[in-house]
Amino acid sequence: MKLRLVICFLVISSFGFSMGNLHPEDSTSNILDKSVALVMLEEGKRLFIEGKTKDALIQFRLVQLKDPNSWRPYFWIANCHFALSNFGFALKYGNQAISKNVKNVDPEVYELLGKTYHHLNIIDSAIVNYEKALKFMSQVRIKDLKIQTRLDECIFAKAQYEKGDTLKRIKLGKEVNTGYDEYGALLTSDGKTMYFTARRNDTKGAKANPDDQDYFEDIYRAYWNEEDLIWDSVTNKVNRINSNGFDSFSHIDTADLKAFITINTTSLKSRKKTKGSDIFEIDFSNKGKWSTPKPIKSKYINSSFFDGAPSVTADGNTMYFVSDRKGKKRSTDIYVVQKISEKEWGEPVVLSDSVNTEDSETTPFITPDGRYLFFSSKGHLGMGGYDIFVAENLGGGNWTRAVNLGCEFNTVNNDTHFKYYINLEKAFLSGTEIIGNKSSVDIFQVDMSNYSYPSFD
Repeated sequence: MKLRLVICFLVISSFGFSMGNLHPEDSTSNILDKSVALVMLEEGKRLFIEGKTKDALIQFRLVQLKDPNSWRPYFWIANCHFALSNFGFALKYGNQAISKNVKNVDPEVYELLGKTYHHLNIIDSAIVNYEKALKFMSQVRIKDLKIQTRLDECIFAKAQYEKGDTLKRIKLGKEVNTGYDEYGALLTSDGKTMYFTARRNDTKGAKANPDDQDYFEDIYRAYWNEEDLIWDSVTNKVNRINSNGFDSFSHIDTADLKAFITINTTSLKSRKKTKGSDIFEIDFSNKGKWSTPKPIKSKYINSSFFDGAPSVTADGNTMYFVSDRKGKKRSTDIYVVQKISEKEWGEPVVLSDSVNTEDSETTPFITPDGRYLFFSSKGHLGMGGYDIFVAENLGGGNWTRAVNLGCEFNTVNNDTHFKYYINLEKAFLSGTEIIGNKSSVDIFQVDMSNYSYPSFD
């Protein structure tokens, strides 16, 4: 009797597995593997939500080995690659998820493919997938993921391309752009010394941020080689201004004697930590060295939230910076603050809604005369990601509408850290460079010799 029961169980089990082959999205080598795969998938999702994308990617690859015929690991592998800006791989695995089960795959795969094609500048395919997402996804998720906004960006990008304008920017050489993320270039007044920020493996402390698992930021310096026409002598051994955390060079005055940097050491195991991302001052001594960073003298500027990316007018009396201190209601906004004494700053005021939106604004640059503000935004209509905009100061806290700089400067990816050197007739910005299936953030130079400000009507 017992033998018959065992045989029946084996027959039923075999039949179950053979039937499972008709439904590959649910098939595994055995029931144990399937149970393990589901547990591992949930662990991967947890890691992904926590921002530990590289760990999540490893987890989802293990799920793929356990359950190779399910759409789920491919979908989540694609999400990880998108988060890591590996757009080619995101496209590959997203399409594989659909191929595994086009009927039952999570419809958010179309949103994923839409934004992946969008970042790859394959606009028509992006539109097709965004429209599928609008058709198949719930209204709640459509709103959460701002799919209609992404579709509007594609339409805006196509209109920009139809004008016939082309990108004016030129990528700096391999001495500066290495394949890691480099951004935020700024020059001394003679244009011969450059400071920029990078997340390279030689960062001070040589450690990665536990939150996003990428290397911490360091400030780097380079000198212009007039003979070879390159930036060389690149180093992050810049006196005492780099910490073991996040450090970025934000502004240097016209005399090259005072600078502002942004520091964040909150993730370090140290007694001396910043409250959030804080703004610090440094001075250039007559011995040719930068002083130890000191927090800016103001009880209002450095909060427990993100405060950084300052830009200051030529007279040194007006500063623009970014903060997310209203994070419960808005994302990062641009603030302005005035000096109230020779050494102390007053209380910041958030800029008007013609500049700030409910979405994110970042990396402001105020022209030396205080008349024009360049900044990057996700909230104003653009081509995709952050676009660079400019607004004119009308006085009394009033600004013109923000104008998109168009496809001479902007792409469908993030374009940030714009700095305009009027006397040198050049500008620098940071943007995404896609090589093969991967990408990195690089520094670009723009010839501004024929630039004229847009109409703000």
